[in-house]
Amino acid sequence: MNTKIIQFLENANDLQQELEFLAENFNDKIVFSTSFGIEDQVISHAVFSQNLDAIEVFTLDTGRFFAETYAVWDKTLLQYNKPIKAYYPNTQKVESHVNENGINAFYNSIELRKECCYIRKVEPLGRALNGAKVWITGLRTEQSENRNSLKKIEWDEEKQLYKYNPLINWTTAEVTNFLKKFGVPYNTLHDENFVSIGCAPCTRALKPGENFRDGRWWWEDKSKKECGLHR
Repeated sequence: MNTKIIQFLENANDLQQELEFLAENFNDKIVFSTSFGIEDQVISHAVFSQNLDAIEVFTLDTGRFFAETYAVWDKTLLQYNKPIKAYYPNTQKVESHVNENGINAFYNSIELRKECCYIRKVEPLGRALNGAKVWITGLRTEQSENRNSLKKIEWDEEKQLYKYNPLINWTTAEVTNFLKKFGVPYNTLHDENFVSIGCAPCTRALKPGENFRDGRWWWEDKSKKECGLHR
């Protein structure tokens, strides 16, 4: 990625202009990963409404999503009539893990939970990012203490690509206002105090006074609450 593109993305303050500029000026493969949360729906709207076909949108279907997540996936396809490529876990690895450890083994130890995340998310992500040079995400600094050090655009040495986080400094209010302004479909679990929504067995609604990530893997130490997709 040349300096001109990096400087524009770092300094611009308009999501739709940024994505359009990236799509028009970057010649290598660009991908955007969506889990259908409110942040990702903002980016999906910006990509689909501008017909930015140079940006491939994909999702990692773990097989354990909430019904509401599948519903917003379907609504998004119907509203924009644009493709969202699905990546799935390796069947043999899922079968072996479940048969050896049980269907909900992730409750038993951090190691087993991380193994489940690796099989259902991390390995499929590797396939989804194959050949990509820019990976767009919906990460925000408000989401987790672990994400406070993230930059809007940064080089990921491990994955050998640029990671572009266009919403990094957006507030939750800015995200929800955007969805309302443009009539973007969203996961109705957000209306029930679900904030960060992942697999159904590993996600619950927040209780009063809890932080953004407290509804994910709530039985674990707070410092361990990442699945391995973002380091």
